[in-house]
Amino acid sequence: MEGVRGTWDEGALEPAGLSRVRLDALLQELLGRVDEILEYQDRLRALLDAVVGIGADLDLNSTLDRIVTAACELAGARYGALGVVGADGKRLVRFITHGVTGEEIAAIGPYPEGHGILGLLIDRPEPIRLHDLAEHPRSYGFPANHPPMKSFLGVPIRTREHAFGNLYLTEKTGGADFTEDDERTVTALAAAAGVVIDNARLYADTEQRRHWHEVTAEITQLMLGEFDIDQALQLIARRSREVLGGQVSAVLLTDADELVVRAVDGPAEFAKYVGRRVPGTVPILGRVGAGGGEQVVIEDLAQVLRDAGGVDAFPEGAVLGRTTLASLPPGSSGTGGVLVVAAESGTGTRIAEGAELARMFAGQATLALERSQAQRDRDMLAVLEDRDRIARDLHDLVIQRLFATGLQLQGMQRLVRPEHQQRLTRAVDDIDTTIHDLRAAIFELQQPPGASSLRADVQALVSEYAEALGFRPRLVCTGPIDTVVSAVIRPQILATVRESLSNVVRHAQATEVTVELTIAGDEVITRTTDNGVGIGDRRRNSGLRNLTERAQSLGGTVEITAIHPHGTIIELRAPLP
Repeated sequence: MEGVRGTWDEGALEPAGLSRVRLDALLQELLGRVDEILEYQDRLRALLDAVVGIGADLDLNSTLDRIVTAACELAGARYGALGVVGADGKRLVRFITHGVTGEEIAAIGPYPEGHGILGLLIDRPEPIRLHDLAEHPRSYGFPANHPPMKSFLGVPIRTREHAFGNLYLTEKTGGADFTEDDERTVTALAAAAGVVIDNARLYADTEQRRHWHEVTAEITQLMLGEFDIDQALQLIARRSREVLGGQVSAVLLTDADELVVRAVDGPAEFAKYVGRRVPGTVPILGRVGAGGGEQVVIEDLAQVLRDAGGVDAFPEGAVLGRTTLASLPPGSSGTGGVLVVAAESGTGTRIAEGAELARMFAGQATLALERSQAQRDRDMLAVLEDRDRIARDLHDLVIQRLFATGLQLQGMQRLVRPEHQQRLTRAVDDIDTTIHDLRAAIFELQQPPGASSLRADVQALVSEYAEALGFRPRLVCTGPIDTVVSAVIRPQILATVRESLSNVVRHAQATEVTVELTIAGDEVITRTTDNGVGIGDRRRNSGLRNLTERAQSLGGTVEITAIHPHGTIIELRAPLP
């Protein structure tokens, strides 16, 4: 038995050694697989933690920041960025960075817009890994003060099959290249990020609309009572900027061929531009202003206005980002205009996404203008009704009593002594003058407040010549002058009175002058009478030629009559339309 055992051990010595070697190799492989599994589990756990982290809240700005940070931690990248692609799908409108300080960003200069390798992901939204950025044909190089970067990993972010933006990672820890596992992990994070971003945008849209309804209630409450139109437009500008997340907003109203800035909300340097006029020839404003009716979204309004030339509507050097210009819907007042909401350069895309809300705010501005006009019309009607009542009282009570008093005084003239009759006659004349003045006041009361009044213009003209004459001419107005005399005839009548008084000042040496303005049938008669030295034949054909031409332009006539023993009457007659 012993011999047998010895023979077995000697023959089995070599196979036993080989088995141990194979066992060690298997154990090493098994340990390696265990390490890979543990590393995979750690990476998976980190990915899950990152997904949970980026969905911690629904604020879009903080969500984008967390996505960049999580991507850098998962892939071991020193630098990271998230570029948001604009609505045109060709350029970056926002750039969120990680690993670069604010001082370094300021030293580098403006954020990239999507050229070079960054634009490669925009053109072809597929993951890309590079050993050295500088070696790629699309590389544009780095601007001054930019930190050195070599290894690169880029992954697109999609929301509902639409490209939202791209994740850019550079400088793998330890100087290594990004691995395929890094690409898969960041791609998985980007897929989760797309869902989180979409939810955050939907939440932001919901909050925006909720805020819009609150603002609508506030503006409506303001317009239900008495309000100032500038106050209402200022409120609309402020609330539109808040709801749409803009840097500055403004309401511009059309005035002839120009746009007038009526309300501005934003930084203090913009407030001084209220009241400024912007030429309507600026193409971008013409498209949305009166008669345009379009809604336009542009990238930098300040630059567009500066390029148009001669427009000083925004501070020099100001850079405004994405801007929405919404046309004010036409109203019964006929006032057009533009609502402008501009974001700060490099901020989010909420301005473009809130285009519908911008139209609603523009509609609110038109409603405010309509309500303001209705309020003014109502106030005007109240004033006119009050004036009508006063006019009736003056005519039916005051004038009739004065007229009766004048008749009584005339009847008493036969009963008084001759030395008192002259005093009664003067009293009757004064009453007659007062009646004429009251009638003139009644006609003026029937004019809308602020309306052009021929009667008032003639009175001002008469007062103007009082100093040159040394006395105030007497003015007598008879009939509804302001009602029936058209705007075409008014300037000619004023010119006739001015030239007649001017001739009296220069040549007549008069001590009394009477200006009469009368509506007689279908004619308006302007008569200027003085007690001066009279007018000779020589002046008849030269100094008064202008009066004759004015009368002929109106289809009327001029008659110049000498008064015996001295004085002159200049009379213009013009047919009423």
